[in-house]
Amino acid sequence: MEKFRSEEIMDLSCKAYFKGMGYSEDELGHKPRIGIANSWNQLVPGHYNLNQVAEYVKRGIYAAGGTACEFGVMAACDGIAQGHIGMKYILPSREIICNSVEIMVQAHQLDAVVLLASCDKIVPGMLMAAARLNVPAILINGGPMLGGIFFDGRKSDGTSPDEAKGMLQAGKITQDDLDNLIDACDPGCGSCSFFGTANTMGCVTEALGMSLTGSAVIPAVYAERLRCAYETGRKCVELAKKDIKPRDIITKESIRNAIKACLAVCGSTNAVLHLSAIAIEAGIPQSEFNVVDEFDKLNKTTPQLAKINPASNWSLEDFYFAGGMPRVMQHLGDMLDRTVMTANAKTLGECLDSVKYTYPENKELIRTIDTAYSQTGGLAVLRGNLAPETGITKPGAFDPSLYEFTGKAICFNCEEDAEEAILGGKVKPGHVVVVRYEGPKGGPGMREMYKAMKYLYGMGLNLSTALITDGRFSGTNNGCFVGHISPEAADGGPIAIVEDGDEIYLNVMEGKLELHVPDEVIAERMKNWKRPEKEIPNGYLKLYSKVASSAAKGAVIDF
Repeated sequence: MEKFRSEEIMDLSCKAYFKGMGYSEDELGHKPRIGIANSWNQLVPGHYNLNQVAEYVKRGIYAAGGTACEFGVMAACDGIAQGHIGMKYILPSREIICNSVEIMVQAHQLDAVVLLASCDKIVPGMLMAAARLNVPAILINGGPMLGGIFFDGRKSDGTSPDEAKGMLQAGKITQDDLDNLIDACDPGCGSCSFFGTANTMGCVTEALGMSLTGSAVIPAVYAERLRCAYETGRKCVELAKKDIKPRDIITKESIRNAIKACLAVCGSTNAVLHLSAIAIEAGIPQSEFNVVDEFDKLNKTTPQLAKINPASNWSLEDFYFAGGMPRVMQHLGDMLDRTVMTANAKTLGECLDSVKYTYPENKELIRTIDTAYSQTGGLAVLRGNLAPETGITKPGAFDPSLYEFTGKAICFNCEEDAEEAILGGKVKPGHVVVVRYEGPKGGPGMREMYKAMKYLYGMGLNLSTALITDGRFSGTNNGCFVGHISPEAADGGPIAIVEDGDEIYLNVMEGKLELHVPDEVIAERMKNWKRPEKEIPNGYLKLYSKVASSAAKGAVIDF
């Protein structure tokens, strides 16, 4: 009988240590030892229910003949970290999460691992670890939050108060309205109830094949979430016994499937960063498979089949009722490679063919290819003399009137200055707000320009302005924006030498982002440019600022 790798290290002292924690002789016998990487804490609403999810995962592991070994993983909340120094730590935390899972699995030679995560950087960080480790693995998220009190034409969410702040500033609502919204926009635990990065990555994980089919958008408070956790535990034991590993699942073909699915549902721009990083960890060289280029190419041929808040008033719960990712992927049909292996221990085609739906179809929310919202995808890659490597935008979530925009630059060297100017009335219709030195190195940490976009919306400027940055955006933002501009300002990218009043032109359908300034002027400005001094506190941010790669390469640690 072939041994599991955990048995190879089970000498007398090792067994004694496990028995010191109460493990029985039976648990330490010929059974796969399954890690549970649990990122539960009392700081992140999306992770607040993961202890309960973990208990059901354990039940499934034991029912299938495995031994469960739970350990903790850090997780930070993007929402709480918004608009201050805390956001500088959010993207860099992805690498710490990846490294910590690697360390725990390798130090204890676990045979497989169930990854418990819900929110923005935790899901991709754990997938990166799975791809790097290449031991059997499966991810389950904690599920989305239910929508809150009705506000501004739809169910509210945790970002609604920031839109309301702009509305209050513009005299559209009262302080009592805002206070009531704060009390009732987040009615319980779960990842944010809009289609931001957290829920995008849950859907991308399902399309990639690294979680159970149909699991991505089961609401956090539904009993089905717990049944799914039980089945995830069972399935991880099966993966261990069959030796189905992440690199059997995460391939060029499955990443293309994930990109097409992301485009079809108008996912967060951050998915571009994270899939780039996951591909690198899976050992797929960028020289032969560039995720940004794949997004650019596939966006032109992938229809947008679903619109979810902020692209519409439909909530994540509505999307779940409508059939979620299985319905979308079924409608994509032959556009997907159905032969790829999944963590269900079946091919994608087998998984999709066996789906049973509990609720009636909503043909308005999830459309077919023939009735698609658009025959192109919800994300787009822009390039030009202002973004030689890349810029990422999300046309599926903003008004088509903004697909071509020309405006005058108003420049800021940090997020806070831009927010102050917007709320202070300095940003006018026709402006292109330029926020720079917020990239992976320059921030450092590549903050999201979430509040700036929310304030533009609240001030009624979302249809008459644009915002471009070497930072990132939250999946909840709408309005005309371009992020991930590379090279970033701190690396001497052209965004560094834009001046107030310069004309900027963007064209989403043609993939252009141009600075309308003569080449000789640009060259002269670049010759005279010096990187501004920025004080970075000692610690992890200082290290990250020195070793982070470009956003065009996933903002990973550049070894």
